[in-house]
Amino acid sequence: MKKIKSVPLSIPADTANGTYEVPAAGPVTAIDRWLAARVIDVLGRPPITFVLWNGEELAGAGSPPVAYLRICDRKAFYKLLANPELQFGDLYSAGRIEIEGDLVRFLESAYAAMTHLSHVGRLKKPVSLLLNRPRTNTLAGSRSNIHHHYDISNDFYALWLDDEMQYTCAYFPAPDMTLEAAQIAKMDHVCRKLQLKPGDRVVEAGCGWGGLARHMARHYGARVQAYNISHQQIIYARERARREGLADRVEYIEDDYRNISGSYDVFVSVGMLEHVGCENYVELGKVIDRSLTRDGRGLIHSIGRNMRGRLNPWIEKRIFPGAYPPSLRQMLEIFEPCDFSVLDIENLRLHYAKTIEHWLARYEKHFERVSKKFDPSFARAWRLYLAGSIAAFTSSSLQLFQVTFTRAHNNDIPWNRMHLYRES
Repeated sequence: MKKIKSVPLSIPADTANGTYEVPAAGPVTAIDRWLAARVIDVLGRPPITFVLWNGEELAGAGSPPVAYLRICDRKAFYKLLANPELQFGDLYSAGRIEIEGDLVRFLESAYAAMTHLSHVGRLKKPVSLLLNRPRTNTLAGSRSNIHHHYDISNDFYALWLDDEMQYTCAYFPAPDMTLEAAQIAKMDHVCRKLQLKPGDRVVEAGCGWGGLARHMARHYGARVQAYNISHQQIIYARERARREGLADRVEYIEDDYRNISGSYDVFVSVGMLEHVGCENYVELGKVIDRSLTRDGRGLIHSIGRNMRGRLNPWIEKRIFPGAYPPSLRQMLEIFEPCDFSVLDIENLRLHYAKTIEHWLARYEKHFERVSKKFDPSFARAWRLYLAGSIAAFTSSSLQLFQVTFTRAHNNDIPWNRMHLYRES
């Protein structure tokens, strides 16, 4: 295809607000073809071939392409132009956009193209912010957001998570470890960072299905109070603790982290900070400050970013409402006001990509089952979410931070990191 001089992408003015009437089918017009060519050019000619609804192909760079993006109808094309960050996911879920080829590699190329677009100044962020406003994380808002994602069905998550139902980044000391072994390694890695010992009183903010709390009690002799506002997860966690003889050492509390009370030697949060919202970080710091003993220590494990920025609008709206991955600078707003000392920061970005590779492989084995239990659109949405998450971590769009901290006056801290890597 002949290269066209780069100019800002323009579309009919009323498309974004839904008033521009676009024919659903029919032949590809000269305007359709021109707009598709502009998209390819403005995106930096990614190694993707665009296939229009009449079968016509418009190639970017690279031969053969990483994947084919098939647009099934004209209305889908104009929806995509109007709000690509939201509409790509919706149209893929509905089957109005198809990806032929490796979905993860396609999404890696798409993320690279969007990065190029933002660098050349054509990504209209104010428009995106207006069209894709995130949900809030008030007390009521947080409960609604968590219900949307985590209370889908315990059976749904059991199809593709590990035996302990860990829905957070695993730790792979060896890349060929099984998912089950890597999730146990993650829990041990966290416990070693916290220097957990028998008799320690631990409070966990956002406990998922309770696997880490049970691990801390069973293998490290801790007594744990774990907070969570997902009703289905709490039911599951309490039943497993009872069945495994741990109910006297682990208490699962169905309540918001803001209502944590009591005094503890250890504070831990794995995969909850993404749901807090940076506007609430100072309050979270106050919760930790009032909860920890004089020499208390803590760990926060969270998806993050190198630079502040919002989560993909489609994931925030359809999958993870209210979610926000912070930068390290933003995370410091938890610690600085209370004079906590940050002891260690580790980035497990590629460990999370490998974790989700395991999840996606398992999910694909049950794809038809998920489609029948829910519907095909739901099944495709979660396939896209998992594949997109892999691509976000491999392209370095997202990070995975583990931050350990203690009170500033505490001198009972390790001289080195050898305790993290000793044999179990």
